[in-house]
Amino acid sequence: MSMDMTTVGDPGLLDTLQHEVAVFARRAEQTRLGGVGQVRNTMDRAAYLLLNRLDKEGPMGVKALAASMGIDSSTVTRQVAPLVDSGLVKRTSHPEDGRAVVLQLSPRGAARLEEVRSSRRALMAELTHDWAPEEREEFCTLLTRFNRALSARTVQAVPSVEQPPAS
Repeated sequence: MSMDMTTVGDPGLLDTLQHEVAVFARRAEQTRLGGVGQVRNTMDRAAYLLLNRLDKEGPMGVKALAASMGIDSSTVTRQVAPLVDSGLVKRTSHPEDGRAVVLQLSPRGAARLEEVRSSRRALMAELTHDWAPEEREEFCTLLTRFNRALSARTVQAVPSVEQPPAS
């Protein structure tokens, strides 16, 4: 079912929402929401997201990591190479298929990730110091919902390899 989204809700509110999302994206990129102190801006977004995913989901192959992040395998391979070179991620053989490679967060990577998380938590605390706990929770809920909607839309917008794009 197709819906003309410009007629859903208050156009002024939707204009404000799209503007604030654009400002947020710009400011987030400017600061990389990188935290406070010495750790600020010392890990790029791609590295943080990859390390975080490996930490939360455990060791996995490149294809599984790419699928769980909604990106292609070549992007993961390119992004993970410097993490392996710097010792934050280890490449190991798959326990059941020695030919397959599994990516795993190294102890150094886990320590570095926690350092960055701690710095970013401090930034979030600073930015929301005057918010009530319920406001922080509601913001997290809504931002998560918004990100999931964006993710679902992105998945729907990417044509399948088997299906040619509609003309």
